[in-house]
Amino acid sequence: MRIMGLDVGDKTIGIAISDLSGTIAQGLTTIKRSSNKKDFERIKQIINEYEVGMIIVGLPKNLNGTLGPQGQKVVRFVEHLKEAINIPIILWDERLTTVEAERVLIEKADISRAKRKEVIDKLAAVLILQNYLDSQKNK
Repeated sequence: MRIMGLDVGDKTIGIAISDLSGTIAQGLTTIKRSSNKKDFERIKQIINEYEVGMIIVGLPKNLNGTLGPQGQKVVRFVEHLKEAINIPIILWDERLTTVEAERVLIEKADISRAKRKEVIDKLAAVLILQNYLDSQKNK
């Protein structure tokens, strides 16, 4: 079973997908947000195409563990997504994931600011999903 990782933002949704064994996450695409209906249709297409059995959605929390405005938006997004699809969806703490993604792109990949904007959400989705996959190996 493949697992999908989502990094949900106001303008884009980064999408990652696991391999069949649920060991390695890889970036798939970034959706430019338009409406929940269209976003959910695209997510459903990917679910069907890759035979996804579960979705991990990054939940942005403040450093003290509370939910800020963006975290609340993600919770609402997931509530609506659960109405549109019928596979398990797990919210996963993504504190500092986007910061880490940007650091990787700057330090390791030496990518320009313009290029970083294109791939940062997809890389954040990879980090969210990989963190989840790694946590499951230890269980």
